[in-house]
Amino acid sequence: MDSMSRFRLYPTAAQQAALLQHCEHARYVWNLALEQWSMWTRDKGPTPGYVEQARQLTEARAAFGWLRAGSQTVQQQALRDFNQAVKNFYARTHRRPTWRKAGLHEGFRIVGSQASRIAKLNRKWAGVNVPKVGWIRFRLSRAVPDAKSYRITRDRAGRWHIAFAVIPPPLPAPGTGEVVGVDRGVTVSAALSTGELLTCPVLSEAEQVRLKHLQRRLDRCRRGSRRRQRVKTNIAKLHARAGDRRRDWVEKTSTDLARRFDVIRVEALRITQMTRRPGPKPDPERPGAYMANGRHAKGGLNRGILSNGWGGLVRRLEHKALGRVEKVNPAYTSQTCSGCGHRTPENRESQAVFRCAACGHRDNADVNAAINIAAGRAVSARRETPVRVSLKREPQLTTST
Repeated sequence: MDSMSRFRLYPTAAQQAALLQHCEHARYVWNLALEQWSMWTRDKGPTPGYVEQARQLTEARAAFGWLRAGSQTVQQQALRDFNQAVKNFYARTHRRPTWRKAGLHEGFRIVGSQASRIAKLNRKWAGVNVPKVGWIRFRLSRAVPDAKSYRITRDRAGRWHIAFAVIPPPLPAPGTGEVVGVDRGVTVSAALSTGELLTCPVLSEAEQVRLKHLQRRLDRCRRGSRRRQRVKTNIAKLHARAGDRRRDWVEKTSTDLARRFDVIRVEALRITQMTRRPGPKPDPERPGAYMANGRHAKGGLNRGILSNGWGGLVRRLEHKALGRVEKVNPAYTSQTCSGCGHRTPENRESQAVFRCAACGHRDNADVNAAINIAAGRAVSARRETPVRVSLKREPQLTTST
């Protein structure tokens, strides 16, 4: 969805009910195909493939009226999506397909001639003719691309979107030969080797107070009640607002970097491993008991990493600056002086201040790390300072002028 042209959809109440029915059918078909695929064992034959599942879908539509009332295109594409997900899993490019849940995975895809039923209403609005739903308005925030398919989704905040499967071309390089290093952090979202400090917008203090208040109300609500559902929707709206701001910042920042620099160097960070929750720490003196593992502090660090859009920024840079993004080993880039190359933990006085213990160079710690990243400096972990002469050379007396 990040590389598609997405628009905000505004269906009526009746159209929302019809769209939710399409989502229900697509989710049902997907989960049924996943159940068949998960039943495979070595002592049994192969599970049904896409062709066999499509034939079974035709028989099921003839037998069940509630399934026949839905769109065959929606249900057929759910099978195609699952088939592609299985291929991606075996190719080791994606994770294993998982179950789709109501309220969490709401969406379906339309392909073929039905995907071309788009009409421009005026300068700000356009309409799409969804099978068995009718014409639905969507906001024209940009030009509608010429696509062969589109996907309609509903997020947790109750907003509907339509996304056309068209990947925009990468941005051309400026041709200036400039190289920039990007150091990603929690306090400063992205520090550039040029000295710029970029911060990803988050929820305001008032919004954070409201979020905490809603989370406490959610704990007091009875499960399955309408009040609990309303509170969950309000919480989802706040999270959606933060996500919109983060994606907007990522898009604008990645576009600006792709247009200004020929080569963009970033740290090769394993964000998935960095944001894992800490494992339990058994107490050796008390069997069955556990010691403190710092999960609260680690949880705060994980939220800080994810809220700054580390992965999204690099992913969009790779899309827009195709072939111009280089990943550098992040080891010791924050402890190495960008002036003389001296490395020691004492160089990092604080989170924001860097002062070299050897040459006295002083700079912002994140900017200093970004300069090392821009230089593509691979720091050895064996010594504090890189050796410039042979270790076997006899000591030489210093001469004075």
